[in-house]
Amino acid sequence: MDVASDYATNICSHCDRAIPSSNIDLHYAHCSRNLEKCKICDDMIPKKHAEEHYLTTHAPVSCSLCSEMMEPEVLSVHEGEKCPQRIVTCDYCEFPLPAIDLFEHQEVCGNRTEICHLCNRYIRLRERTSHEVTCNGVPNNTAETSRGREGEREGGGRRPPPEDMSRKKLLFTIAITGIAVVLGSIIFHRKPVNSELH
Repeated sequence: MDVASDYATNICSHCDRAIPSSNIDLHYAHCSRNLEKCKICDDMIPKKHAEEHYLTTHAPVSCSLCSEMMEPEVLSVHEGEKCPQRIVTCDYCEFPLPAIDLFEHQEVCGNRTEICHLCNRYIRLRERTSHEVTCNGVPNNTAETSRGREGEREGGGRRPPPEDMSRKKLLFTIAITGIAVVLGSIIFHRKPVNSELH
């Protein structure tokens, strides 16, 4: 018996695999009868499971958020990084919203202002990070000073500061309470006419 012939192989014309020459006929009979090559991934699949293989591995699936159809292997990447309906959070207020609405929301949200507790200036949220790097903690009164000068030029003097809101609320509450007391005394303290006659 020739040792070299034990290691000789032939390529199966059905599955394109190298098969020992001594088994090629038996292998081909079994392979061609029971297996088929997947047209998408080239894997050899048992014929009875070919449809199941296609449905679970290659059939287009729809994204549960946007209903776009795609191959199953890209679905997780789509849902996590590309789907326009995936939920993301605003960089400024951390509000959750669909990715498709993020740009428009952040255009508005980033223009809101908050006071810097170091320099007492109002800073846009979109500029907060760069401001924190450059802020030296010195209050900047130049804007207030120039506004005050303009007011002096136009009106001949500074406007009086607005009244304290809590004082206005207190006066309003007292006025409403007084009116309620007067109305209540008029309505509920009338004596019936019949009772005076007896």
